[in-house]
Amino acid sequence: MDTVLPIEVRTVHRDTEAIINYFPIPGSGVLPMNAFLIRARQPVLVDTIWAGVRDGFLDRLRDLIDPADLRWIWLTHADPDHIGNLQPLLDEAPGARLVTTFVGMGKMGLMQRPVDRVYLLNPGQSLDVGDRRLLALKPPTYDAPETTGLFDTRTQILFSADSFGALLPEPAAMASEIPPDTLRDGLVTWTTVDSPWLNLVEREKFDRSLQVVRDLSPRAILSSHLPPAVDMMDRLLEYLGAAHSAPPFVGPDQEALEEMMAATDQA
Repeated sequence: MDTVLPIEVRTVHRDTEAIINYFPIPGSGVLPMNAFLIRARQPVLVDTIWAGVRDGFLDRLRDLIDPADLRWIWLTHADPDHIGNLQPLLDEAPGARLVTTFVGMGKMGLMQRPVDRVYLLNPGQSLDVGDRRLLALKPPTYDAPETTGLFDTRTQILFSADSFGALLPEPAAMASEIPPDTLRDGLVTWTTVDSPWLNLVEREKFDRSLQVVRDLSPRAILSSHLPPAVDMMDRLLEYLGAAHSAPPFVGPDQEALEEMMAATDQA
């Protein structure tokens, strides 16, 4: 499989689009890496994916909107696969403010930027983008303390950052096209990788975090690492709940790494 797969754009709602790339994971398949455009009165871009597909990402974004028209760039967290194209985008979107938390601002070194380019928002607060409010929330699972997802109160779409992501054997247009067992296994595996602390949390407390999502009743869940999932809330919550009791992820050691490298050289 090629190292870099094409950037794809999928319409999830009449004013919500997913910009999708799949990153090959040797021995495990592919991991979706997504950004999202919300065509609010004040347009919002959620994340900027990874720098390895910079030209393709920026080209697809320009096909959708003139970056100069963006008013907000919502950074769910500061991992490289979420902020990889932030710097060039800032030059093309001079009127856009960066939505993050105080911790996120520190991790990204944004404290040196003019204060008017950064907008700090904590879970439980909301952002007015002209024709709707975006509710900031902490998703059920995450790998960085500054992680902040969002719920679009107009479209009833949940943007869940890393939560509900899945390692997949191959790309899929929509999460509904993935066989249930494949989706469950991929979601559980990804969750144990991304949130290795999960099995340390009391089940009752974790269930309360899942109930927050259930109470929102999102019509679609847009994870940074899953194809768009429409009308799949119950199934995804079931699979994420199963990850709580799954064995913690243990990565390959040096011997396994050398075996994988040798197999790649022989291919």
